[in-house]
Amino acid sequence: MAQINAKFVTSNTDFKNCPPARFPEFAFIGRSNVGKSSLINSLTFHKGLAKTSQTPGKTQLINHFIIDEKWYLVDLPGYGFAKVSKEKRKEFEKMIFDYLIHRENLTCLFVLVDIRLKPQAVDIEFMSRMVEDEIPFYIVFTKADKLSQKQVNESVDVYKNFLLEMWDELPPLFITSAEKHVGREEILKSIDELIQTSPYRIGK
Repeated sequence: MAQINAKFVTSNTDFKNCPPARFPEFAFIGRSNVGKSSLINSLTFHKGLAKTSQTPGKTQLINHFIIDEKWYLVDLPGYGFAKVSKEKRKEFEKMIFDYLIHRENLTCLFVLVDIRLKPQAVDIEFMSRMVEDEIPFYIVFTKADKLSQKQVNESVDVYKNFLLEMWDELPPLFITSAEKHVGREEILKSIDELIQTSPYRIGK
């Protein structure tokens, strides 16, 4: 599992100021404290690429990283915003949804959920909004190392059954542990496959 070339590019509060849409873009989002920064650091093998914190909601900007000079990884602010004012919450929501809806080279969104928890309303509401807005997304279960394999399987089955009550089919699912790099290769492989069909890929 080799380290990949990952470099910070820029941070913004407005999608209009994001880097030129030259490469396919893959964004990561989840509820505060879901382990997003740790997963991003695991994917890239760069320990401090995304800032991890014990304080939920540390990411408050749209953060772009260029990976191997061929795609953008985007670290988005978490949703839920339990510890911010209503005004600030609206600002974050506008920033996130403006980006998701209008960013032309956004190829896929990875929505992170904590595998230890039953389906949370805030996650389901967010994913349902993605379905309504026709924004392609994959579901990433985090913190699998905190459970036994039996518990992991049971938790995923509960989630699948819950979602199938609303949707006819499920998006791709990944089971990950940032600590043990579980799921890293599968996510990177899925990104590579999507790049091959992207109109923004190098040498298209």
